[in-house]
Amino acid sequence: MLDISVVILTYNEELHIRRCIENVKNFASHIYVVDSFSTDKTVSIAESLGAKVIQNKWPGNQAMQFNWGLKNLPISTRWVLRLDADEYLTEELKQELLQKLPSVDASISGIVLPREQNCLGAWVHPLKLLRIFEFGKGECEQRWMDEHILLTSGETIEMTNKFLDHNLNSFGWWIDKHNGYSIREAIDLLDIELHLFDKADKLQNIGKDAVAKREKKLKYAKSPLFLRSFLYFVYRYIFKRGFLKGKEVFVWDFFQGLWYRTLVDTKIFEIKKACGNDKTKILAFIKEKYGINAEIVND
Repeated sequence: MLDISVVILTYNEELHIRRCIENVKNFASHIYVVDSFSTDKTVSIAESLGAKVIQNKWPGNQAMQFNWGLKNLPISTRWVLRLDADEYLTEELKQELLQKLPSVDASISGIVLPREQNCLGAWVHPLKLLRIFEFGKGECEQRWMDEHILLTSGETIEMTNKFLDHNLNSFGWWIDKHNGYSIREAIDLLDIELHLFDKADKLQNIGKDAVAKREKKLKYAKSPLFLRSFLYFVYRYIFKRGFLKGKEVFVWDFFQGLWYRTLVDTKIFEIKKACGNDKTKILAFIKEKYGINAEIVND
């Protein structure tokens, strides 16, 4: 067994939790599930597979819930792996971790893993994420969307093999989820543009790929509404040759690259039309119309 604890956040994940836990239990010393009082069989399945379940009321976003877990779970291992319930590691990655993790240099406190996303049976959207970190030297940065593990000290290295994000729900479920995500993304972009929360943005120690992605997002936030979502789709589907990669990539590029980002811009347009650039009015509008206290991310 590796000196690593896996932390999984759940709410009604009975469709995925068995696959997730069984995937890591043959190499992880401890598996912890931080559950937001699921009403399905998530907890009973997790406990039957030997995971320790601790429940906490959903605080408003993943970053707050994950950091709550880091403070309250009895973690005693050197390493922590953050894993979503619908994600799992390839056998090649598990073997690579078994070979390399025990001998990682003391100067290293974060490990970046390649990830691919499943869309209607095809693997799309490759990227790299910092998902393994030394306990006590990392936490989830407080953002509404696009949150990453932020290291407080140390350097990072990258693994060669990947883990996979394969949600088994319908595409309609994905649409509903991203409709909910869109207001959170709108808050994040408004914060970048207008500094809603008067906080400094931290770009260091989240991995090179995440830093590059964040810098692109900063440029995107300063681009014109609606035009930016259209140009982003053109870039992905035309210039990155998504049109050569099949129907599944078209669906992903269209819905994730154009539909979702246009939906985000529509909500920003709605907010600005009602409030202008008045930060107090914007926060009040978001709370009244969407039921979100946007300032809790900074509490």
